[in-house]
Amino acid sequence: MFQIGDHIVYPMHGAGVIAAIEEKEIQGIIKQYYVIMMPNQMQVMIPVDKMINSNIRSIVDSMALEEVFGVFQQEELDPSLTWKQRYTSNMEKVKSGSMLEGAEVVRDLTIRNSEKKLNSSERQMLTNAKKLLISELGLVKGISETQASDLLDERMFLGAKTS
Repeated sequence: MFQIGDHIVYPMHGAGVIAAIEEKEIQGIIKQYYVIMMPNQMQVMIPVDKMINSNIRSIVDSMALEEVFGVFQQEELDPSLTWKQRYTSNMEKVKSGSMLEGAEVVRDLTIRNSEKKLNSSERQMLTNAKKLLISELGLVKGISETQASDLLDERMFLGAKTS
């Protein structure tokens, strides 16, 4: 499915690179594992046979990235949702691993935060969703995490100005 050197997104963890495919024996069972290097130098190992159900995907391309940035020019999806409904919906979007849905979470929570201070759970979700976007953006553009963060902030600001 994936090869060494492929850039992937691991939902809830961020973007990384397949560094190796290794065989490991755990509890007497030998399995092949993808070894994924995350930008923060964390190494994650996932059994090859579990990849299909993991929502791990290749990073987006430059065209899809422009569609993601377009999300910041749109209005909040449904401002009438209750806190619980909003939290559940946003959590599902973040767990999906979709960059587009992650951008919607960042947009909606950023808009809401500018209108009324977010509670601690939603602040944490906004922080995590932004980190996930930044990690993928950095790999897509081939830039550092700091540069990716600055680019995201710039594109979010442009989206806010044109709305």
